Order: sequence, then C-alpha cells, then structure tokens
Amino acid sequence: MRVAIVSRIYRPEPSAASLFLGAVADELTGRGNRVVVLTARPPKSTRTPRHVETVRTFPVVRDRQGYVRGYIPYLSFDIPLAFRLLFLRRPDVVFMEPPPTTGVVVRVICALRRIPYVYDAADIWSDAADQATNSSLVIRVLRAMEGFGMRGAERLVTISQGVVTRARALGVSRRIAVTGFGADTGAFAPDSDVPVRKLFVYAGSYSPWHGAEALIDAFGIFSREHPGYTLRFIGNGSERELIEERARQVGVADAVEFLAAMPAEELLPHLNEAVASMATLRPGTGYDYAFTTKAYSSLAAGCPVLFAGPGPTAPFLREANRHVRAGIACEYDVAQIAIAMEQLAITPLSAQEREDLGRWTAEEHSLTAVARRVVDNIESAAVRSEER
Repeated sequence: MRVAIVSRIYRPEPSAASLFLGAVADELTGRGNRVVVLTARPPKSTRTPRHVETVRTFPVVRDRQGYVRGYIPYLSFDIPLAFRLLFLRRPDVVFMEPPPTTGVVVRVICALRRIPYVYDAADIWSDAADQATNSSLVIRVLRAMEGFGMRGAERLVTISQGVVTRARALGVSRRIAVTGFGADTGAFAPDSDVPVRKLFVYAGSYSPWHGAEALIDAFGIFSREHPGYTLRFIGNGSERELIEERARQVGVADAVEFLAAMPAEELLPHLNEAVASMATLRPGTGYDYAFTTKAYSSLAAGCPVLFAGPGPTAPFLREANRHVRAGIACEYDVAQIAIAMEQLAITPLSAQEREDLGRWTAEEHSLTAVARRVVDNIESAAVRSEER
C-alpha cells in the first residue's frame, strides 16, 4: 500500500508531532507499506538522518525563532502543497497533520483525486487560537476551515476523549478513534549515572493557553526557602517575553534559563538531571480538555512531572502514582505549585524510583504502541474506501 504523510513539521525537527509522525512512518514501513512524506525543508543547521520512508521537502517561510508557525509560514507550506499533492503518484491513503489550512488543501485535492485521508486531531486548533487573537472573524474562519478539513476525512485519530467531544460539537460525524499518545521510549530512558541537580525543567511550547508565567511566581516563592535552584525553559512560544519580564519582576531572572527546542537525544540529559519537569494549562480558556503530552517524555526519562491545571493530565498522573512515583498534580494556583515544588525538592525520587518510573512508562505508554493503533486506522481507512 502507498501512504502519503502530509505535515509542515517532521523529523528531525524537534517536536512531539515529529516524534509521533516518525513512529507512524516506522510502523507503516515495518508492515511493508511504501511511505512518502511531504513536509517542509528543515532548518540548515538540522542534521537529517536516513530513514526507510521517502521524505520530500520544500522551502517555507519561518518565523523569527525558526519555526513554521503563523499565517504566512502556514500558507508558504500549504499553497505549494496543493500542487505537490495533486501531482504526487497516487497514494492509497493520506495521513495528515494540521493546521486547519493544511486540512483544507488535503480535503480539496483528495476529493479531486478520490483519495481517502485520515486526520490527526491531536487537539482543536481553533480553540487554542481563541486565546491568541481577539478577532472573532479570524476565529470563525479558522473554525470553519478546521471543521471542513475534519468532516472530509475518512476517519480521524486523536489522543483523548475530550477532543472527540469538542470535534462532535463542531459538527464532525466521521469515525474518531482514540489512539492516545505516548513516549518515544527508544529516545527517552532513565540514566542512573547522571546525578540529579537543583533543577526544574519546562520542556515544550509556552503559549497563552499554557499560562507558564505562573511557574515564575511559584518559583519565586519556592526560592525564598530553597535558594540555588534553576528553572529551565526548553522550547519556544509567544509568551517568552512575558515570562522573562515576570522573572525580572519577581527577582529570579538570574535563576531562570531559556534554551531553544532540541532533539530528543539532547533533551534527555536535561530531564535525567532535573528534580522534576513542569507543565501547566491555564483554566477557563476553552482548552481544558487538552492533555499535556510533554509529560510522556519526562516520565519515560524517569523524571517526575509537576502539572498544574485542569483537564485529563491530572487524573492521569494520579492514576500513575498508584503504580510508581510519577509526580504531583495540583490546581493552577501559584501557592499550590510552590508547595508541590518544595515536596519534590525535599523528597526527590531515588535512582531506583526513576528507573521504575521509566520502565513503567515504557511498558504502559510507548509511542510504538500508539503508532500501531494509528496505522491500524490508516490501513482500515484505505480498505474501506476501496470497498465503496
């Protein structure tokens, strides 16, 4: 079977989507399918390892931080994509990654060529955009495009039931499979030889709906009684200037670090030496159903997670704590976050507990298992389309 994967981001660019799509490609090729990936040309500094699938890139516009993010960068990928997909040797099925503009292109071209496609609905983009703009027109247009792309798919895959509920509210009646998400346990694992330092790590994007600035206020409170710790942000996001300014106001700027997003093999040592990783989700944004997928990589590395906010991440951590020491979930509240930081600092995981955490995550939440479920849906979509 011929499968085309369409995404503006793909390995080796560091992101959860890249790891996920790479795992899907590996599972597809492992089953004997021929896979071609239509993606953006990676930054010049990025090393590009060889893989079994064919990867075809095209130059795109990137933002100041080097990411394909924003209206113009998205369109710089999507407009050429229309022609790339139109003239691509006909695949049996297409697997696509948003943004919604990509969904519009894929639906139109796949309809013209009578190709079924599977939509990866990891979250609802228009809900997230509601926090990034005050323009009701922009939100309406984005929501219309997102619904258009979803409704044309043969089926959708997603990480949680919360996304299914939101998609149904947008009028999506297609079959939606909850395939979950997981960690690349081949890339993330504990390392007992790495000593744990006075370090907290936030690894991932920090956008308005994350509300990561609350970590700065909590870190300020925590640092009064526990000096010498570092709070390290690894990734990118539109809120960086806000977070930096807040760190100056609180008086902890010298203890807060910012590093660019990095591939898994470079991120792993940071997680191995951290007391805990941190993740937040601001309540009341309309995004409360979202799962904080960055938690998986941290747990696979044996690094516990401190999560603050609503949604399914908190009950996930509480359930995990029945089996291993996985971390602490609390409300999105500065005082509660500071208390959780203190608890993790005073009683950090032992080397054996970190090994146990990594092993449990590999057994229960492997990205490989998730990829198998996704590929089952991709193959079923192709077969069902042929039968009609």
